[in-house]
Amino acid sequence: MIYQGSAITVSRDEDGIATLTFDAGEASVNTLSSATIQELGDAVAALRNTSGLQGLILASAKEAFIVGADITEFHGLFDKGEEYLVDMNLRVHDIFNAVEDLPFPTVAAINGLALGGGCEITLAADFRIMADTAKIGLPETQLGIVPGWGGCVRLPRLIGADNAVEWIAGGTQNRADAALAVGAVDSVVPADALASAARTLLERANAGELDTVARRAEKTGPLKLNASEQMLAFETAKGYVAGKAGPHYPAPVEAITVIRKGAGETRERAQRIEAEAFARLALTDVAFNLVGLFMSDQAVKKKAGAYARQADRIAQAAVLGAGIMGGGIAYQSASKGTPILMKDIQADAVELGLKEARKLFGKQIERNKLTVEQMAERLSNIRPTLSYGDFDGVDLVVEAVVENPKVKGGVLAEVEAEVSEDTIVASNTSTISISRLAEHLKRPEQFCGMHFFNPVHRMPLVEVIRGEKTADAAVAATVAYAQAMGKTPIVVNDCPGFLVNRVLFPYFGGFSLLVEQGVDFQRIDKVMETFGWPMGPAYLLDVVGMDTAVHAQAVMAEGFPERMAREGKTAIELMFDNDRLGQKNAKGFYAYEEDKKGKPKKVSDDTAYTLLEEVIRGQAELSDDDIIARMMVPLCLETVRCLEDGIVATPAEADMALIYGIGFPPFRGGALRYVDAKGAAEFVKLADSLADELGPLYAPTEKLRQMARDNARFYDAAE
Repeated sequence: MIYQGSAITVSRDEDGIATLTFDAGEASVNTLSSATIQELGDAVAALRNTSGLQGLILASAKEAFIVGADITEFHGLFDKGEEYLVDMNLRVHDIFNAVEDLPFPTVAAINGLALGGGCEITLAADFRIMADTAKIGLPETQLGIVPGWGGCVRLPRLIGADNAVEWIAGGTQNRADAALAVGAVDSVVPADALASAARTLLERANAGELDTVARRAEKTGPLKLNASEQMLAFETAKGYVAGKAGPHYPAPVEAITVIRKGAGETRERAQRIEAEAFARLALTDVAFNLVGLFMSDQAVKKKAGAYARQADRIAQAAVLGAGIMGGGIAYQSASKGTPILMKDIQADAVELGLKEARKLFGKQIERNKLTVEQMAERLSNIRPTLSYGDFDGVDLVVEAVVENPKVKGGVLAEVEAEVSEDTIVASNTSTISISRLAEHLKRPEQFCGMHFFNPVHRMPLVEVIRGEKTADAAVAATVAYAQAMGKTPIVVNDCPGFLVNRVLFPYFGGFSLLVEQGVDFQRIDKVMETFGWPMGPAYLLDVVGMDTAVHAQAVMAEGFPERMAREGKTAIELMFDNDRLGQKNAKGFYAYEEDKKGKPKKVSDDTAYTLLEEVIRGQAELSDDDIIARMMVPLCLETVRCLEDGIVATPAEADMALIYGIGFPPFRGGALRYVDAKGAAEFVKLADSLADELGPLYAPTEKLRQMARDNARFYDAAE
């Protein structure tokens, strides 16, 4: 044994081949934590002091190779400041450079995911062999930073500037065949052949068949691009990447700048450019929030996994109500391998659901994600029916009929009588109380909510709603099914609107008040889109549908009358009363025309302005910041109330639900991180100033006032 650490061991065989194995012990995956990096430095020093070695294999004892740096350390490291971060990265560069400069050939045997720092350590090796099931990439830009341990330096020299820009700016995870095609790896083999293939490659290098010296010279010298090639590779890419990333995400464009600035430099100088750019970006709010978002996402998935492990696999599902929503649910279930019955009382509705599923599978074929044979196989997982004939073998039923409590209650009672006593029944309701719907059932403990967001195939969130009598087993089974469908389930307790819609409608309430104050709804949309929302509130209402919004608004007003009931007609109700339903009938706040792809394109409509004169009660002079405050404060306060009321268990789950469910700007981290960023005291002060004018919708809770007095936060500094 050459070296033995907690996460790294280095052994040698009788032929002088050393193997450095990453093995993080009881952890499920390898990460490059600060402690592991220290061990790596010690291990490399031991290798340099060992005589007679003929080569080194970098390997992993885990299913993944290395999934990256230990992101749980990031906030603590970022807090140490720019100078510390530059020095830290340069110390890591020294260690990786020492690997690259070892006096014998090296090969990375990539058996699984090699991401971020895990990818960068493989780039320091002379050669890379990849299992055919593995993936490799540099996703740092998705965290608001750039690769800091050589990715911006070595990858362009290895695969060319254009390919490296695509990988790094896009933050993609790349399959083995794609990595081989661009030269990121030297060979792709079955996983069980990885070790022998790595040894064979080292033997060829030692025999002179492979030029290790030339490989190293290519990676450590300047990038071979003339001025015109640099212009084409970098400046053209910058414009494209900037347009795709948007103004709130600077890291992808900065990555291109780092590659360009380092292109003509030697290894160490290019690495300093990279280290300095990493440190600058790490101190931005965007990086702080995106790192926090990653950790919240991991916490949510871990919690869902704990639920799912308590449940048996859902082997057969069913959906009641075949339309667009039912078809979307059926598609999602079938595409992920769970067979599903799709039932409706109308043959036309069943055909509509099948058409929706076929359309979605067809798009997968167009994008080369599926073959025709694979589509046929997955489509066969959907079995349409007009009867309950096969429902006795169903493990879980999703009711997705019209959003009407009487209709839903009747259908739920009907299906309960047709399924076994062990079958879970779930309602895809967006607003109706689960406890109220459970009153129609003989087995309320087997019933819960399973709220999908539209369109089902795109929206990652599923709210799993626990009613007063819902059993833990029913929640666990529903969470397991949502995960099997590729969704992120978040368990919430029952209340009007549950979590996401309960929080969304105060946001719409703020919008209605602004319209009544004479603020142009198109200006509100523009301000909120600039703030980071994917679409402004008027446009969002048109997409949701004014009929859906009016129904949900009434549920919210009944449930929370003090702050959500309104006197007089709102702008939303006005549109509904004038049959302006939004995209459903091509007229709402905007009018809609078909674009070249047949999708609805919004255009301004003077009729909407004429109608809105009925609800306008003044002409307030408000700045963009005023508009943002009037929109964001009620949304954030309702999120706070949901947490205080126990509707959602943790700040992380609350924030992830809003990001996944309604497109809360990810770079702002979620509603509760947004309050933390402002500071509780400052936020309460702002809310109080608005409440004096606009009423209870803007009034802080007593617990939030106490947080302000205590200078408390929703998240710990390290989260």
